[in-house]
Amino acid sequence: MKFRNILAGMLCAVMLLTVTMTQAFAASPINQDGYYKGIRLAGKVKVVDYNADIKVKIVSSFPDLRVKAVEHFPDDIGEWQFVDYGEDFTIQYVDSFPDIKIQFVEHWPGVA
Repeated sequence: MKFRNILAGMLCAVMLLTVTMTQAFAASPINQDGYYKGIRLAGKVKVVDYNADIKVKIVSSFPDLRVKAVEHFPDDIGEWQFVDYGEDFTIQYVDSFPDIKIQFVEHWPGVA
C-alpha cells in the first residue's frame, strides 16, 4: 500500500513537470504567421541603440525566430535586410529582458 502511494505521488509529479515544461517551451511572443505585436518579422531592419520597436537577444538554441540576413528581397518571415534608412522596423540587441530571441541561420528562416 505504501509503495502504491509513493508510486502515485511520483507519477503525479512527473505529469505536473511535463505539463509545466511543455507550456514554458510552447509560449512564444511570435504568432505562427510571423508577427510580433503587429510587426511582420520580415523586411528591412535597422539596428539602433535605444527606442527600438523590438528588443532582440541572439541565442544559439531555442529561438523564437530563425533569421537569415539577405542582401535583397527580404520577403519571407525571418529574412532580414539590414539597412541604415528606409527600415520596416528597428531592433536593439540586448542581453537581458528581450522581446524575442533570434538565431541567425543560413537556411530555413522563420518561426521556430
